[in-house]
Amino acid sequence: MKDATQTEIEEALTCQCGCGLTVHSCNHVQCPSSIPLKKEIAEQLAAGKTRTEVLTHFSTKYGEKILSAPTTAGFNLVAWVTPFAAVLAAGAVIVVVSRRWRRAPAAPPPSTPAAADDARRARLEAELDRFDA
Repeated sequence: MKDATQTEIEEALTCQCGCGLTVHSCNHVQCPSSIPLKKEIAEQLAAGKTRTEVLTHFSTKYGEKILSAPTTAGFNLVAWVTPFAAVLAAGAVIVVVSRRWRRAPAAPPPSTPAAADDARRARLEAELDRFDA
């Protein structure tokens, strides 16, 4: 495995001056954050530390906010997984709803024969006549 370069580590860290850029990309002249960070990265690499050791040093010193990409452990794993899970769930809902909309409408109930209607009418009239009496 190749050793980490100064630039790679600078790209993995966020400048703390408030610009929102990486340490390598910070374009502020005489930046109060990126210049000392670049110097500290060079010192860490000169001491023979690996990329992981240097990044661990900075995240211990400044907190996880200095890392330009969140780690994939603990609560941060939820931050990585949730958007993909939400997109998949929304896609599943869209598929289910669209399939229900495309289904043929239910067939109307079979109509009763005319003889049955006549029998019901006659029964109804008989009951109404009895009620009136």
